[in-house]
Amino acid sequence: MKTLSRRAARERILKLLFQRDFRSVSLTELLEEQPTDDPYVREVIGGLEEKLPEIDRIIAQRAEGWRLERLHSVDRNILRLAVYELCYREDIPPQVAINEAVELAKKYGGEHSPAFINGILDRIWKERAQRS
Repeated sequence: MKTLSRRAARERILKLLFQRDFRSVSLTELLEEQPTDDPYVREVIGGLEEKLPEIDRIIAQRAEGWRLERLHSVDRNILRLAVYELCYREDIPPQVAINEAVELAKKYGGEHSPAFINGILDRIWKERAQRS
């Protein structure tokens, strides 16, 4: 079994999410087309598939002035992955999920993507911390 570094796994997941935006297939189908033995990729894709409507609602409520479908596809999908890690993965510290999302935004997003993504994720994290 070949496991990827977490950063490489996140990049792989982001690419699958991005492809999903342009094809009418599920994440699971995309993963079947491009198989991996990496357990993290498989777990997260399964979790995203299940939780995506809820994740999209979380993002839409915090992206003031932006409808979800109007967000740049890369930014939207980085947010989806990061929100999944923030809200559904207890094994990932919130700061790590946010920092990794910002790094993905620096690599794949636009000039303003890192600050935009950091702002939304920071807000989600603080709201969750206040409820706990």
